[in-house]
Amino acid sequence: MSPPPAPVRRLGMTELATRAAGGLRQRIAGEVVLPADETYDDHRNAFQHEGSPAVIVRARTHDDVRHAIDLASEHDLVLSVRSGGHSLPGFGTNDGGVVLDLTLIDHVEVIDAARRIVRIGSGARWEDVARELGPQGLAISSGDTTKVGVGGLILGGGMGWMVRRYGLTIDALVAADVVTADGRVLRASAEENPDLFWALRGGGGNFGVVTHFELVAQPVREVYAGSIVYPRADLAAALKGWRDVMRAAPDELTTMVGILPEMLMPESFMIGVCVATGDAAAAEKIVEPLLGIAAVTAQTLTMKPYGDVLEEPPPPPPPGLSPVAANSLTADLSDELIDLYAAGLAGDAPMVGQLRALGGAMSRVPTGDTAFAYRDSEAMLSAVLLSPAPEAHAAFGAFRTSLAPHTRGSYGNLMTSVDPDDVAALYPPETYKRLVAIKGSYDPENVFRRNLNIPPT
Repeated sequence: MSPPPAPVRRLGMTELATRAAGGLRQRIAGEVVLPADETYDDHRNAFQHEGSPAVIVRARTHDDVRHAIDLASEHDLVLSVRSGGHSLPGFGTNDGGVVLDLTLIDHVEVIDAARRIVRIGSGARWEDVARELGPQGLAISSGDTTKVGVGGLILGGGMGWMVRRYGLTIDALVAADVVTADGRVLRASAEENPDLFWALRGGGGNFGVVTHFELVAQPVREVYAGSIVYPRADLAAALKGWRDVMRAAPDELTTMVGILPEMLMPESFMIGVCVATGDAAAAEKIVEPLLGIAAVTAQTLTMKPYGDVLEEPPPPPPPGLSPVAANSLTADLSDELIDLYAAGLAGDAPMVGQLRALGGAMSRVPTGDTAFAYRDSEAMLSAVLLSPAPEAHAAFGAFRTSLAPHTRGSYGNLMTSVDPDDVAALYPPETYKRLVAIKGSYDPENVFRRNLNIPPT
């Protein structure tokens, strides 16, 4: 009697993808990293988030990007697209899927000096951009920190230290190279694929993989920047004074209020300042009203290269703590809203608070011109919860609820929620409806879903 046949071992999709990726090494210009490789631990994680992807493709070319997309699609695996890996929800990695790492596409080149057009690889960091452009007397308004990737920040809008002078980072964008879910390489601009160009400016990574951006740099060599520290005794009154100063301030002045939990900084808060002018005397005059909103206990204002304004990112949280970040935009930073915000920060939930003054150049872009639509916002109110305790989360939820009647919309780059309702609320209803339609045109199977996802129709 013959022995029974050996059971057939069925390979899971993840293992099939890993085997297929082994052959991919011979076909791409970049690198393929698998779990058995010595360099796997160097590339599997994103900032503040650990992952165990089945395959990491470190792309150098459009063809490399195509291969990574095809690998994920053919094996029905989640695809994470990583530029800097700093997304707060951890979109830059995953477990068991494919990570498309763009950090080898990191060049920065001025391609048209007369028009100040700069071509930047999506995997470059903003410190790379500042390092290349600074000696040429140029700058692009970017985010707050050095290590943030170019791609993710731009696709979310790009809110940084010169937002009132030069607008959002997307307001400098003139073109992008995009690899779509079906492998096409498209140029998106006002003249070519304008619907895609519109969606890329605030719609996130929903529509394709952007490998290169072309932006207009500004003639900025030095700025007047630093911080001012004030007593925390009457926070609400000081915040109202700050608001009044910013309402009358010229576009050159961008400020951000930082408020640490009372257990960490019980007596003080600070305002970060950036004046986009190389004239020190003029900058000092612009900042002078801020010195009168409360007693100044310290300040570090000085002229410096724009690149020196960018800070190192904060350290990762301790194990077991996953900070919860949320923000809201408001067209009217009223006394009532400031009182609610200050009271919430003084409550039982330990939070880091941040208020950003908006307006200026950002507000002069018509609402419908980009997917980032809340152009009339006076300020953004942010908070990051630093406690895993259920009662702290309940207090944080109540805090957000108290602000809701006075706010609308959010900035996607500074939120941790991936709830579909929260994602939809990033945009006015008509903007979201248009984004859904464009998603259906360029990614009908929702290949690009590891993001603040906009499902296709």
